[in-house]
Amino acid sequence: MGILSEQEQELISQAVESAEMFTSGEIRICLEKKCSEPVLDRAANYFKELDMHKTAKRNGVLIYVATDDHQFAIIGDVGINRLVPHDFWNSTKDAMLGHFKEQDLVGGIVTGVRLAGEQLQTFFPYHDSDINELPNHISFKDGK
Repeated sequence: MGILSEQEQELISQAVESAEMFTSGEIRICLEKKCSEPVLDRAANYFKELDMHKTAKRNGVLIYVATDDHQFAIIGDVGINRLVPHDFWNSTKDAMLGHFKEQDLVGGIVTGVRLAGEQLQTFFPYHDSDINELPNHISFKDGK
């Protein structure tokens, strides 16, 4: 069985799409079962692999989750990192963790997407000329 059902995948993709409606920022979700290196290193590697560092305003955010290992990270590119409050990523992780502890993987991811989207909207509001630079679907690294 996969990490997420089709319905759960759709809920997360819709959350990303909704968050990105009001910002030029980009949010991606990357899931796998096992994390074979320190979680921040793994997330940073996927950040690069998914070309998140190539957005025009360097305002990409990646939520990475290794489900079987119960590890996750949320990281942003340099454009958003220099603008969010210093404790933003940690407070977002705490909000997500509350859901994860209740076995609510989708709720945790959607919470992270919503909070990241709010910050992106504040610092990188949507303009008519904005385009969706990265896909909204979930990137599965070891099967669905």
